Amino acid sequence: MQIKVVKEVAAVADFLRLRIVSGLTPRPEAAAKRALPNSLFGVHLIVDEKTVAMGRVVGDGALNFEVVDVAVDPQYQGKGLGRLVMQNIMLYLEQTAVKGAYITLLADVPELYKKFGFVLSRPECEGMHWQPKASTVAE
Repeated sequence: MQIKVVKEVAAVADFLRLRIVSGLTPRPEAAAKRALPNSLFGVHLIVDEKTVAMGRVVGDGALNFEVVDVAVDPQYQGKGLGRLVMQNIMLYLEQTAVKGAYITLLADVPELYKKFGFVLSRPECEGMHWQPKASTVAE
C-alpha cells in the first residue's frame, strides 16, 4: 500500500466523510468550510487517490494547542495510519509549541495517544465541554 502524506488540512468533503465513516460526530458543511481554514496544522493521508486518514491542530499557535479530528477510514484501520497522522502532528507540535505550552486532546482511543506521551488529566483536573441549550447555539 502506497501512502501519500499531505501536510494540509483535508478537503471539506473528505473531512465530512471521514468523520462520519470513522464514527466521529458529523459536522455541518457550512461550519466545516468556516473552521478548516483556521487550523494551525493539518495532515491527511491518501491511498489510491482517496483520502483515508486525517488529523489537525487548532489553537493560538503559541501557548495552547488542541489535537482534533484524528480519523481513519475503517477499511484502513489497524494499518498504522492513525500512528502516521499522529507522528506528523507531533513533529509539527515539537517544532512549533513553546516550552510549557498546553497541548490537549479528547482521547477516543487513549492507547494511540499514550504512545505519543499523552496522559489522562485525572485526577489533577477534569476535562469538560459545554453542552448548551439548543436555543443558545447559532446554526
